[in-house]
Amino acid sequence: MHGLSSSPAIAVLPRAPLNTSPVPWLTSLYHRTIRGPYGDPRYPGNCSGELIKDLLRYFQPNFVFDPMAGSGTCKDVCTELGIACCSDDIRFGTDACDPATAPESLRFDFIWAHPPYWRQKRYTGDPRDLSNAPTLDDFLQRYGRFIRNCASLLEPGGRLAILMGDYCDREAGYVPLTYHTKRLCFEAGLQQECTDIIRFQHGNSSSSKRYRSSFIPGLHDVCTIVRKPNRSVVHAAI
Repeated sequence: MHGLSSSPAIAVLPRAPLNTSPVPWLTSLYHRTIRGPYGDPRYPGNCSGELIKDLLRYFQPNFVFDPMAGSGTCKDVCTELGIACCSDDIRFGTDACDPATAPESLRFDFIWAHPPYWRQKRYTGDPRDLSNAPTLDDFLQRYGRFIRNCASLLEPGGRLAILMGDYCDREAGYVPLTYHTKRLCFEAGLQQECTDIIRFQHGNSSSSKRYRSSFIPGLHDVCTIVRKPNRSVVHAAI
């Protein structure tokens, strides 16, 4: 098949074990070719609302926060499901990396976050925008502050779901942003809740492009779900 252009193919996914999940099709491999009637499909980097909807059906939260709302996909899903949702965005002047701008006196049992994959796409001209971070170190410092802010806004036992993809940068090389997401979450005192969810990317603009270089294309991103402990963990001295 060498030299032939790639074409859509049907992948046979492993059969999921039977269990009492309210969304039994939600597994570590997530495949949806439709994005649903949520948010604005013209918004760059827009995520399908179907994944958000399935996560909310599974975890059944009462109060959701989306600090990087984009075109409002998460809020649209919450409206359909009848779940209270608070959302904000850098386009409205709110810097999600600044703890001073966090909602006052509000705590959430679920936070959905779909941050920029560093500078893969630039979303605004605001220098505070994560997609405008000039270096990887600057991005990771601000990204770490964002995750700590989210952790501080969670109720004990609350979950944070972050959808993130790795990124190959011309200057920095291959950047494993999914690894850094986990590292920064653990440093913020959060714990892994369940398996990572590998989301197949359908409808990417890059899929219709032809490149002059040779590389292994990435066709997925990763949803990591972490949890705020019910109480502080005290490590005994050894």
